[in-house]
Amino acid sequence: MMAGWIAQVWAYTPAWEDLSGEQQRILAPLAERWESLPEERRQRLLTGLERWQGMSQEERERARERLQQWQRLEPGEREVIRERFQEFLSLPQEERQQIRQRYQRFQQLSPAQRQALRERWQKMTPQERERALNRLKTLRTLSPQQRSRLFSRLRQ
Repeated sequence: MMAGWIAQVWAYTPAWEDLSGEQQRILAPLAERWESLPEERRQRLLTGLERWQGMSQEERERARERLQQWQRLEPGEREVIRERFQEFLSLPQEERQQIRQRYQRFQQLSPAQRQALRERWQKMTPQERERALNRLKTLRTLSPQQRSRLFSRLRQ
């Protein structure tokens, strides 16, 4: 009984008039609907607002751009992205970390190199893509020295 009461107090989301002036200013487009929004949604909005307030101007601009990109997507595209994100979250921590590292390496490539890789991938047949992914999985099992020797032989 006590645990349920504590959970309700912990999850409390303030009424519109209990928000600070700054919170009301930023959330102004939601003022009329605030009280009718589900508790969970209001809590997510407040959490997002806290993150927003902690961002630099550059980070805020990047966030605005990403939101605009998201809004331009078709509903089906958004759903696919949500599903893929949930799949990502279900992976073991180590695998998620490896994916993040590979993404960072990809981001370090020049724009021309990234575009060339994208084009090469898009031109592949499904079978070629599968073979390429299998080769990558095999490469990951090699030690750095083994990979180095392999790449040296391939360059000859």
